[in-house]
Amino acid sequence: MAFDTFDEGIEPGGIRSKNEIRILICYLFDSVGEGMSKDLIVQAILKQGLANYFETSSAFDDLIINGNLQKNSGDGTEQTYMLTENGKMIARQLDTTLAYTVKEKAYACATKLLAQKKTERENSVEIIKSENGFNVVCKISGSDVDLLSFSLYVPSMEQALMIKKNFYQSPSTVYNTVLAFLTNDKENVAQALEDLYAIL
Repeated sequence: MAFDTFDEGIEPGGIRSKNEIRILICYLFDSVGEGMSKDLIVQAILKQGLANYFETSSAFDDLIINGNLQKNSGDGTEQTYMLTENGKMIARQLDTTLAYTVKEKAYACATKLLAQKKTERENSVEIIKSENGFNVVCKISGSDVDLLSFSLYVPSMEQALMIKKNFYQSPSTVYNTVLAFLTNDKENVAQALEDLYAIL
């Protein structure tokens, strides 16, 4: 297959064909089976070193234009998308089109997305516009009980989105850190700090 993309930021075994990037995106949607945002898909692909930002973003837009992805409605502050029937047909081309190394990374990418979606289902972040900025309301749930709920004020949407992203990265670390400090549990404070440094 001809290479027709920029290769900056792509690791060995990554994708260098626009068509392959489109197939990969459709495969990820098909594997997860839920609506996902463009940013979530792009970041997952970048972290695996499968393609660069420009080409992945462009491929995502092409899938929307060509009717392979469509917008979900009523998804809160972040726009999400889902596959159309045509998109599902493209997803099934993975086994016959993409190389084994790409498939392997694609499976790892899909697993990461599934874990992230599970985190988002069990925990929540709401960004509320206020008179002078934004309130970011974070909740950590356990079964039917809210284990921790807090609100932070920030002056800009950029900061609010950063808090949202970092919170979803490890809500359990947030919970354990707050609990350890508030209960003055020195042993767990040390462990919480180790966990915190591990994700920074």
